[in-house]
Amino acid sequence: MTISRQDALEWIKSVANVLTENKDYLTELDSAIGDADHGANMFRGFQAVLAKLPGVTDKDIGTIFKTVGMTLVSTVGGASGPLYGTFFMQAGTASAGKQELTAADWGAALEAAVNGVVMRGKAVLGDKTMVDALTPALEAFKDAVAENVTIGMALGRSVQAAEEGMKATIPLVARKGRASYLGERSAGHQDPGATSSYLILKCAAETWANS
Repeated sequence: MTISRQDALEWIKSVANVLTENKDYLTELDSAIGDADHGANMFRGFQAVLAKLPGVTDKDIGTIFKTVGMTLVSTVGGASGPLYGTFFMQAGTASAGKQELTAADWGAALEAAVNGVVMRGKAVLGDKTMVDALTPALEAFKDAVAENVTIGMALGRSVQAAEEGMKATIPLVARKGRASYLGERSAGHQDPGATSSYLILKCAAETWANS
């Protein structure tokens, strides 16, 4: 089973919807340890993405992802624009020219995306950032693919790992980003970037469950 171009487009639309639904929640999380704008920024970015999608419906998956990334870079404020922009642009580069993605293709795209975020943000596991959700999600997906399970099952395991990573940020003291300025006071709060990353991957799993 594979992820089609239409599946990729539906994923992006689903992300926009879920970020709209969770805009206030993400802002609430960010108000505790950040600038209280993460929800609004992600909402604005994906509304801009939705406006661009009609122009790429006939393009390959790589072009679709790159368009998402470039739009986020140009419309999302703070660190989120460059980081999420990099995520989608790197996924797009890894998917260049493809009309559909196998499990291995998505694994390669996700790996390129996560590596891009790590390089751009200079964050590692345990720094209380989006990397804490993305890295375990990637590893879980790769392990599942190696076991030759269905793509739906692999995506499910990936999301479960992302959720666990997101929740694991609660007791951490932030070492990167705006939250790091708070020092010990950043402990006890769930990281908003890890949360939005989890939501994005959860949308992929739910949208592509029957691919």
